[in-house]
Amino acid sequence: MGLNDAPLLFHFEIESSQNLKFIPMVVRFNLDRFGLRISLEQWQMLPHEDRALLARFPVDEDTAIEPNFDHALFEMMRTHANVEPEWFTPDDNPAWRDTAAVPETVLHQANLANLNPPGVDDWARLDPFKRYVLAKLARKSASNHDFLPAMKEFGLAG
Repeated sequence: MGLNDAPLLFHFEIESSQNLKFIPMVVRFNLDRFGLRISLEQWQMLPHEDRALLARFPVDEDTAIEPNFDHALFEMMRTHANVEPEWFTPDDNPAWRDTAAVPETVLHQANLANLNPPGVDDWARLDPFKRYVLAKLARKSASNHDFLPAMKEFGLAG
């Protein structure tokens, strides 16, 4: 599978990513699936064109489908930031992959946003990338300003 024609941004991200000043979910997904970590400061050292290119990589779960994300990121980071991304061991079974249970962190964020939490059936119907996004937005105990807009965009809130 090739690159998307344009950066893959959800509607709720367009304003909050401030023209790719912040790391969009598509890039976070690929960082997490490859076990790579970069700081916001390092992300912002990359030229806008490189950030846009990284945001065009697909979000398929199979890392063999598009193995060039990590190669592109390493080259960009060496060229523009004179550093390499940090490696970590990705979670083999993250909570967002489980379609039989809504993660506790997502339930907690829904409560903080005064929303009805998504039911298991609604959770299971979401595509994996959307489940990842909600779980990523819900990972901290404090309220996340993008959680409610994401829930609305994904059809889980009115």
